[in-house]
Amino acid sequence: MDLWHIPAIDQHAHPVLKPDATMPFAAAFTEGHDPILVERFARQTLFYRRSLHDLAMLLECDATEEAIVARRGELGPETLTERCLGAARLETMLLDDGYLAEQSQPLAWHRRFVPVRRLLRLETLAEDLLATSERFQDFDDRLRAALDPPPADVVAFKSIAAYRCGLRDAVTASTEHVECWFNRIPRQNRLRLTDAGVIHHVLRHALEAAARHGLPIQFHAGFGDADLDLRDANPLHLRPLLELPACRQVPIVLLHNYPFVREAGYLASVYPRVYADFGLAVPFLSVGGMKSVVAQLLELAPTGKVLYSSDAHFIPELFYLGAKWGRLILGETLENAVDDGDLTAREADQVAAAILCDNARVLYRL
Repeated sequence: MDLWHIPAIDQHAHPVLKPDATMPFAAAFTEGHDPILVERFARQTLFYRRSLHDLAMLLECDATEEAIVARRGELGPETLTERCLGAARLETMLLDDGYLAEQSQPLAWHRRFVPVRRLLRLETLAEDLLATSERFQDFDDRLRAALDPPPADVVAFKSIAAYRCGLRDAVTASTEHVECWFNRIPRQNRLRLTDAGVIHHVLRHALEAAARHGLPIQFHAGFGDADLDLRDANPLHLRPLLELPACRQVPIVLLHNYPFVREAGYLASVYPRVYADFGLAVPFLSVGGMKSVVAQLLELAPTGKVLYSSDAHFIPELFYLGAKWGRLILGETLENAVDDGDLTAREADQVAAAILCDNARVLYRL
């Protein structure tokens, strides 16, 4: 199936870096940060080798890193981004601007190319408030005010609890613990929030605000940067949270999920407010890996609860690569479903439109 006629809504990505941000080109193609890994091994992945050929065609140059980097410099950041986002055929992007915020272009810059809505990263918000609050009650009041009502351009909250403390016991928060923790931490410098009780306290406030205002909450699950303990990023650990009465009113979006794709599909099949995407796995895996991920997610998950995203970051090329391979892999998976008798051709067309844009349009009220 050729799905290029369907505009895509990228329901989870990040801003691109400013031109003065020092980042090797290959660093955008790995989740590892170690300089040895970036310099020696990031270029050896199937994703990286495939991407050189994809980008050579897009940028009209040779399929080498040297030629692509030179061509990027010739085009400049604005023309490069316009070409990548235009080729991606994006209707809207939802961007989490809480990651490397000072090194990244503001959301307004991205709106020159594609309509943008904001994802509010909860842990970054809490860190900002902790750094400027003298008393616990001040922090708690300001946190509530920042979430309820949410800023006007925010269409969802986003949590990286999987990175900071893991997804286990995501409902074990007590005000007493948070207040004691607050009173003993130094606040001369910005704090990286990793205390599970504090993060769960923030999540509790976010759930209350999301329920009142009809906002989804996105949760990172599955693989990511090297500071994540993958064992604790299995979305099945969220089950106690999903059983809370508040979660009956709040859509929960499971991001990335690899290698726990079947687990995410299962949760989407049994909890009415759980959704899942296949971003980052597409386009970061091999072609065979991407086919497996999308097929596994659709084994059980209702098609009305599957979403497209790229998790693009650092460079605009990742928006294009995600959109290209998202359409190709989804199209092939749905073709196979028609051949198997799971869907009719007409139903496959409807499912493609739902996953690429319609589901997100409804969920985020775009």
